[in-house]
Amino acid sequence: MRDEQEVLMQFHIKNMSCGGCVRSVTKAVQSVDPAATVTPDLTNRKVEVTSDRPREVLEAALAQAGYPAAQLGG
Repeated sequence: MRDEQEVLMQFHIKNMSCGGCVRSVTKAVQSVDPAATVTPDLTNRKVEVTSDRPREVLEAALAQAGYPAAQLGG
């Protein structure tokens, strides 16, 4: 069981443009939270993440993978 409350967060990934990018973004998020739910939207270049990790941790993982994220609501 997880200790923290899971939160739905949305990120705009400006340079997510193909299926390979989607896989890389998903892998980056799940590298810091293997239990995270990652729902990419390639058309709108955004990703929804349900996780108990802080937003900053997820943003850092995305940036390290080459996908800097702009915050959307959530």
